[in-house]
Amino acid sequence: MTTSWPLLRVLRDRDAALYLTGLTVSAFGTSSLSLAAGVWVRDLTGSDSLPALCVFAAWAPALAGPVLGTIADRVRRKPLLIGLDLGLAAALPTLFCLRSPDGLWLLFTVLLLYGTVAVVAEAAESALVVATVPEDLRGDLGGLRTTVTEGMKLVAPLTGAGLYAAFGGPAVACLDAGTFVVAAGMCALLRVHEERPVRPGGDWRAETAEGVRYLWGHPGLRPLVRAGGTTMLLASLSSTTVYAVVDRLGHTPAWTGVLYSVQGAGSVTAGLVSGAALRRFGGRRFAAAGIALTALAVAARAVPVDAVALASAAAIGLGLPCVLVAAFTAVQRETPGPLLGRATATANTLVFTPNVIGLAAGAGLVELASPAVLLPLYGLALLVTAARLLQRADSVPRTTARSRSDANPT
Repeated sequence: MTTSWPLLRVLRDRDAALYLTGLTVSAFGTSSLSLAAGVWVRDLTGSDSLPALCVFAAWAPALAGPVLGTIADRVRRKPLLIGLDLGLAAALPTLFCLRSPDGLWLLFTVLLLYGTVAVVAEAAESALVVATVPEDLRGDLGGLRTTVTEGMKLVAPLTGAGLYAAFGGPAVACLDAGTFVVAAGMCALLRVHEERPVRPGGDWRAETAEGVRYLWGHPGLRPLVRAGGTTMLLASLSSTTVYAVVDRLGHTPAWTGVLYSVQGAGSVTAGLVSGAALRRFGGRRFAAAGIALTALAVAARAVPVDAVALASAAAIGLGLPCVLVAAFTAVQRETPGPLLGRATATANTLVFTPNVIGLAAGAGLVELASPAVLLPLYGLALLVTAARLLQRADSVPRTTARSRSDANPT
């Protein structure tokens, strides 16, 4: 029946549709700016290395995730999200003042603010989804969230590049600001009643530690979050070999864009099937299957054949999101509401910080060894990660493994 399609199921619910619309619009603006920022820095300075600081500035706040997540547990989430969106909408137009290399501090400051808001907003959104979206729709909504974010990475950068070429960086910043205004409007329309959170007696440090202890001490959450972090580390290590892989295939560096596009298409597909797959197999088995598929694809990338490279890119895109969806589903389903912001932000830090470490380490390793050596090793390590997670899943009684916490992603 058509009502079983993820998009139709979500759009039939008013609040879920509003959330997905706001996410789509803001993801479009974010992806547009992500490309334009690096090009802007390159044009102003002529440097090939400074554009990388744009990525670093946007990612750095994730290291403070447990602390920033405490903000989302101290206030009502809906007003917080609206305020964050409108705050960024007001900050982005300041980039009209950026006209020379001396003003780059302004761009990096805005990107640092951007990353900080993203960490707090994701923590708040996790709790708000629980309060507004019916439980039986969260699986489909979680999968569509992946589809939207990955889909925008395929479409929005082209828009950002075209707008930048025609009107310059400030025009892209204004586009992004407009998307945040729309996202704030979508959030304002959500029907949710939130009581003012009751603050515990401890200080900020104690509140942060409480969220970290809960996440790491939970027997169901710790293996999934740990597997997610390990997978992201190994996936980022393998991604640093992409230019060497393309060179072995005999193509120009521009061919990496083909591989990334195919991988993005795989991730879009993963988002569409995640809800149904999680309901059928449970969180740990779904995550282990995705990691195993990624492992085989990473190892296969060592084969210098175009068809194999394209197939492996699609498989990586299909397999990599599985552990992420499963892990954050479990965090949302197993964490009490008052702790959800801190737990979500902590999980984000533990899962995505290894990605930055892997990019740095992988850049050095690829200078020391051939992809033909490195990629099978990365694939083997991913297979071990999948096997350990699957072993833990099989050691749990079936009634527990197929519990509500594993059956519904967000």
